[in-house]
Amino acid sequence: MYLNQLTAISPIDGRYRNRTKDIAQDFSEFGLMKYRVRVEVEYFIALCELPLPQLKSVDKNCFTALRNIYQNFSEADAERIKAIEQTTNHDVKAVEYFLKEKMDELQLGDAKEFIHFGLTSQDINNTAIPMSIKNWLHEKYLPAIKKLTDEIEILATECSHVPMLAHTHGQPASPTRLGKELMVFVERLKNQTNTLPQIPMAAKFGGATGNFNAHHVAYPNINWKVFADDFVNKNLGLNRMQNTTQIEHYDSLAALFDNLRRINIILIDFCRDVWQYISMEYFKQKTKAGEIGSSAMPHKVNPIDFENAEGNLGIANAVLMHLSEKLPISRLQRDLTDSTVLRNIGVPIAHIHISIDSILKGLSKLVLNQKAMDVDLEKNWMVVAEAIQTILRRENYPAPYEALKELTRGAKSVTQQTMHDFIEQLNVSAEIKQELKKITPHNYFGI
Repeated sequence: MYLNQLTAISPIDGRYRNRTKDIAQDFSEFGLMKYRVRVEVEYFIALCELPLPQLKSVDKNCFTALRNIYQNFSEADAERIKAIEQTTNHDVKAVEYFLKEKMDELQLGDAKEFIHFGLTSQDINNTAIPMSIKNWLHEKYLPAIKKLTDEIEILATECSHVPMLAHTHGQPASPTRLGKELMVFVERLKNQTNTLPQIPMAAKFGGATGNFNAHHVAYPNINWKVFADDFVNKNLGLNRMQNTTQIEHYDSLAALFDNLRRINIILIDFCRDVWQYISMEYFKQKTKAGEIGSSAMPHKVNPIDFENAEGNLGIANAVLMHLSEKLPISRLQRDLTDSTVLRNIGVPIAHIHISIDSILKGLSKLVLNQKAMDVDLEKNWMVVAEAIQTILRRENYPAPYEALKELTRGAKSVTQQTMHDFIEQLNVSAEIKQELKKITPHNYFGI
């Protein structure tokens, strides 16, 4: 079978391809090749600008043509690298040989041995991958999560004065407002999203074991640490770690993944709450002509978007947890387990985008059903017991909590009349009784 959306094993490249194709530029094999080519090209240009003695004759006018190699990187280029890899059995070396072919085409063959000069594969991987993540974070994820947060906040504003029976431990509790309960998620999402850009995009760039051995033995008079700091921090926009093995520590990457997991957990919590509100009929859902909720029950309009999001967020978090736990661990100066794991970074990211898209779709279907909320409030007059006993405490009334507990706790029917009869027999002033009778489940929702 040919690989297409119907034959792909993973749903992120099959069923959900239309919802994940935008991140393929960053996390596909094609994307990784493109970022690797970019690092190699920019490194060569930086060596020319240093300048290394052997590169003084390189015409700076060729820099534009060199940069065009990664700026116009094509699928044909990626296929050429893949073909070279069939011989080298080494993906980064294949990129090096590909660029040397390009150097020959640009009549820069005399300088082509300075492609990948003094470097190891991880100097390329541990800069290319953080660059891809940084680009995704700022260009795709942060705008997407902001859009979702904004949509929840819009809904919260629309529902800001809608009273609602709260449920703590699944039981009727002191009333709240629907808008405020939605704002809980807005605040949580903003708090966690704001921390993401503060996590440094760490990179490793220092040769085979991080000490610039090859660089120093070839050019002992050059301060390679200063060169690498300037190249990685300014040119590539990353943060070069100073003391590394052959690989980057991945501690910052683990922190990023853990932060994403926290955001995903908040979204799972949100999906479950909205699912419950739909089940309680606090929200109804818009229908669309032709859509089917159940193959057997014609009446059903299922909250499938929130269920889909919850499932995908769970998969994302499972992979993110493995990434954050595994990547910072490497035997001695390096083992290869990080390599295959890093290739899966796009997997949880794809599931995150599917989830955000599903939640946005689900939110667009919601229709407030205030009538159901009002019915629930009216059925649960016992929740004003907290208010009554608190005012009685203010008035130094003896054992008010215990009196209300006896009245309301357990399988008892408590109505407005029940409460007013109780208030009438209290040994308090007429003014206090009037104050107590004004409290209803519909207006007792705080500030």
